[in-house]
Amino acid sequence: MAEAAYRVLARKYRPKTFSELIGQEALVRTLTNAINAGRIAHAFMLTGVRGVGKTTTARIIARALNCTGPDGQGGPTATPCGVCPNCIAIAEDRHVDVLEMDAASRTGVEDVRDIIDGVLYRPATGRYKVYIIDEVHMLSRQAFNALLKTLEEPPPHVKFVFATTEIRRVPVTVLSRCQRFDLRRVPADILVEHLKNIAGQEKVQVTDGALRLIARAADGSVRDALSLFDQAIAHRAGDSGTLAEEHIRAMIGLADSSRVFDLFDGLMRGKPQDALTLLADMYDSGADPVLVLTDLLELSHWLTRVKLAPESANDPAVSETERTRGKAMAGALSIPVLTRAWQLLLKGIGEARSAPNAMQAAEMVLVRLAFAAELPTPAELIASANGGTAVAASPAPATSGGRASGPRASSDGATARALRPDPAPLGAPQASAAPAVPQSFTDVIALFEEKREALLRTHLVNDVHLVRFEVGAIEFRPAQHAPPHLANRVSEKLREWTGMPWFVSVSSEPGEPTLGQQRERAAADRRSAALSHPLVQAALETFPGAEVAAVRERAIEPETQQPLDEPPDDGDD
Repeated sequence: MAEAAYRVLARKYRPKTFSELIGQEALVRTLTNAINAGRIAHAFMLTGVRGVGKTTTARIIARALNCTGPDGQGGPTATPCGVCPNCIAIAEDRHVDVLEMDAASRTGVEDVRDIIDGVLYRPATGRYKVYIIDEVHMLSRQAFNALLKTLEEPPPHVKFVFATTEIRRVPVTVLSRCQRFDLRRVPADILVEHLKNIAGQEKVQVTDGALRLIARAADGSVRDALSLFDQAIAHRAGDSGTLAEEHIRAMIGLADSSRVFDLFDGLMRGKPQDALTLLADMYDSGADPVLVLTDLLELSHWLTRVKLAPESANDPAVSETERTRGKAMAGALSIPVLTRAWQLLLKGIGEARSAPNAMQAAEMVLVRLAFAAELPTPAELIASANGGTAVAASPAPATSGGRASGPRASSDGATARALRPDPAPLGAPQASAAPAVPQSFTDVIALFEEKREALLRTHLVNDVHLVRFEVGAIEFRPAQHAPPHLANRVSEKLREWTGMPWFVSVSSEPGEPTLGQQRERAAADRRSAALSHPLVQAALETFPGAEVAAVRERAIEPETQQPLDEPPDDGDD
């Protein structure tokens, strides 16, 4: 007797009811309420990345609409019984009234005409005829046009369910005739719990670290996570031990997270030789050079988040070792250094992917990062130029035989060096002055006023509650009338004018009152002080009905200055 064919985990544990869908609570709640209330749309558009449950949801909808219950007398239900003839036939992909079409292989207008002709006939055995069209964005323009009229006014016994990963390629005329549902990427912690439950049913011993690696590699896709888990089980087939983190890394070519931290730390210390040696060891262990660079890129992004929002380190998907080292490393590195590492890695990953030899390209990226770590930030360059010194142009990173020498002290204690420029000869053209770097938020507003950016300056004065300011980084809470992209525009302008990167972010903290509110409060204080002055009170009593129209500050020459409580001597007795 032939053995039953093996069913992969992605098919074996495919959800059969709405309650089994994970990470799509909004979609489940809406569809459940709609079916229970009898408010069932005639067309649904399901969109999202691969493997989040679009086609699975379409089949559940078909079962929910056609379920008759165990006694054969039930109506549409959000909890299909799974035992009636319709539920069984739909689960086995053989129901004559549930027609599934792959638009990637059937893109023409003739294929759509078959659907248009079929909707005229009533269901053979089910309650509704359900047309499921997967990857609907692949239909041709003529096919979409042929479908429009039927999609707008289909017969009452017909339902359409479309699925697509490219929602932007679907014409708006089609979208307007459908109820749209965006299926989200499944969060890593939910994916880990789902894999843990499946591991228990499959009687597989696996560590939490291994499941976290699978969830991270799946990038929010349940199908990808199950496929990787299936592969990992096969990778350890015949072994009685526990499926551990190192097995997953060896299988998919990931680098050990602690070694990624070591590599990043060596690069930030300006030690290219150590970094190259570590990369070679990781490559020999099976790590993909492009994935190593990607891990470094993700680490630079995560450290930046921890730097700006320390609570980010408390993510449950982060191990205790990574959390401890991440906090320490984020505290030691500045925002300009982290953003510079991000930019170099982002460019380097593209180079490594297109290079003839990815390993050589990755090594050159690491060398570039190690040298850049010893370079001064733009703010330090400008400050040095304003102070009359020029920074050394060619810093040398540390090697195994000596310490780093450069314009800034490296983290192992190398001292900064700067060269004072020779005085320019008389009559020689002077170099253009470097743009002044704002040292306070008030300086930022003055710079926008100087550059005649009146609208942005007005928003900064009236619609910004400052939370934190340092050179190169501004954090604020926008007021109600602030434009949505104010932070990006301010960052772009400051980068253009000062020649250095500025990280401008939005915060939920209350922050300080706006500068406009502070000025109004100061003006109110001045007016109150003026009204309480004896001379002003005497004048108001002398002239009943008089009012103080305005309070202005006026500079008075020292030789003519008189105390406010003594009348000026005009020479007349």
